[in-house]
Formats: sequence, structure tokens, C-alpha cells
Amino acid sequence: MRSLLLVASTAALIAVPAAAMQQGAHAGHEAHKGHDTVAAAVAAPTRTPANLARDPYRHPAETLAFFGVNPGDTVVELWPGGGWYTEILAPLAKSGGGTLYVAAPWERGLNKIKEKQAADAGTYGAVKLAEFPATGAGAKVPDGSADVVLTFRNVHNWRFGGSDKAADAFKQIFAMLKPGGTLGVVEHRLNESDDSAKEEKSGYMKKSSIVAFAEAAGFKLAGESEINANPKDTKDYPKGVWTLPPNLTEGETDRAKYVAIGESDRMTLKFVKPAS
Repeated sequence: MRSLLLVASTAALIAVPAAAMQQGAHAGHEAHKGHDTVAAAVAAPTRTPANLARDPYRHPAETLAFFGVNPGDTVVELWPGGGWYTEILAPLAKSGGGTLYVAAPWERGLNKIKEKQAADAGTYGAVKLAEFPATGAGAKVPDGSADVVLTFRNVHNWRFGGSDKAADAFKQIFAMLKPGGTLGVVEHRLNESDDSAKEEKSGYMKKSSIVAFAEAAGFKLAGESEINANPKDTKDYPKGVWTLPPNLTEGETDRAKYVAIGESDRMTLKFVKPAS
């Protein structure tokens, strides 16, 4: 009897690690599939050459992987501008049956996306348009519907409207997300030692300021990455971050100098809405 118990115990000890290894292998396979799908979206033939040229500064595949974006997710892209990331997120959502919302001031903030939809319904036709911040003028992202909300270099724009505007933006984002959902923020980074008044006009933000807005809304900081860092950026330009590429607001003045610096130093912050 004792021999039978020993055999059974040994079998159980062998079975548990084997099961754990099998689960780990499955998780690794799914993660690999997700990375492959993101890489395919970054390489989509529908992306414009000018946007592709900026990949070395913006690291889209690595950034989306860090935020944990999956093709089947409901994703909200805030203030998409000309659609730089939309060109990646739309084919990503299409490939995995996910949903992509683009949300911006109604309706002028969505005009470039509407142009893309009109020109290429196959790629962008399923993209849903929403108002953000929501005022009632247009459709809003339904509360509790999003797996991931992404904002790329936009928090400073909300800050220009005042602290109350930025605080309200983060509260609305919190409401959009499902419990356990992710907020991914990429923003021009101001040194913590710099005068906070620079946030009101330079386009740069302190990490501590963004974390404070996010935490006040209920978020928890879950991680940060140096994927989009640029130590060459001195952040001391009279015309702010727009002095650097791609804007180059100084025109031909010191153009080579600013091109050599490249795009701005950026923080990449991952926040999570608590599951309960």
C-alpha cells in the first residue's frame, strides 16, 4: 500500500510541473502570436511612407507590445491627429476582430480620420468615431467598454487648457475602461528638476504631473519604459518641443542641429484601472 502511495505521489509531482510547463508554453505561444500580429500591422502596406520614416523615433511595435495591445481588444486612440498610430491600429483590429475607436474634439479633431475612411474604407471603414472630451456634441466611448486606451503626446494639450481640463480628461478615460484595463501614455518628458511652469507652454510634461493626474482619477502606475527616450533632447528651446522634428519650427535656422537630435525625449507609462 505504501508503495502504491509513493508511486501516486511521484506521479502527481511529475504531472504538476508538466501541466505548468504546458500552460507556460501556451501563454508564450499566444504572446508570440500577438507580437507577430502587431509586427504585421506595423508593416501594413497601407501605411504612408512619411509615417514609416518616423518608426525609428516612435518604436510602434515595441510600444504597443509594452502596453499589451492585442488584435482582439477594444482599443481607444485619443486625439489621433493625422492618424499616425491609426494606420497601425486599424489593420491590427481588423486582423483579430477587435474594435478601434478614435476619439477627439467633435468634429474637427476627426477630420483626418474621416479622410482616411473615405479614401480606404477597407482599412478604416470599421473605425468608430467618438468625442473626447465628451460634451454631448457627438457619440462617446461607452463606459466600461475598452480594454486599452492609448494617448500619444497629448497630455500637454489637455494641460494647456488648465489643470481642471487635464484632470477631467483622465476621469473620462478611467470611465471608458473595463476593470483591469490599461491606459498607455507616451508624452514629451520634462526634467523633474525643471520649473513646472514650462508645462504650460513648452509641450513637455513631468512624469510626476502625469502620474498625479492618473492616480487622482483612480489609476495605478503599472510600469514604465525607456523605449521612446532620447538623451540628446536638451528640452531648452524657446519655441518648445516643436523646435525638433517633425515640426522644425525654426525652419532652416540650425536645422541640421535639430535633425541630428531627432524627435523628443519621451516617457512611456502604463497605467491600470484596478480590477475591483
